[in-house]
Amino acid sequence: MNEIILITGMAAVTFFIRYGLFAVAGRFHFPAWLSQALTYVPPAVLTAIIAPALLMPSGQQIELSLDNNYLLAGIMAILIAWFSKNLLATIVLGMAIFGALQWL
Repeated sequence: MNEIILITGMAAVTFFIRYGLFAVAGRFHFPAWLSQALTYVPPAVLTAIIAPALLMPSGQQIELSLDNNYLLAGIMAILIAWFSKNLLATIVLGMAIFGALQWL
């Protein structure tokens, strides 16, 4: 029963936080400079999530070597994204390259 109460409470908190933002979305406008600055948030957050996983796959120290399959697959995915400009191709080929590196 405690788990149900906990899950329900977390769902309610999450809902009301997000609903609050949607409720005021049409009534509040950011200044142009802030709107432009906010466009950099998603790439910055994604970089903060991915960079440690690529550079420190063991979580202990930075591994900049050819033995780091995460880094090699990440570099290949960056190149695929750069040249193809296709998100699906980047994900599928990046995962395929990572799988091949792990298999080898």
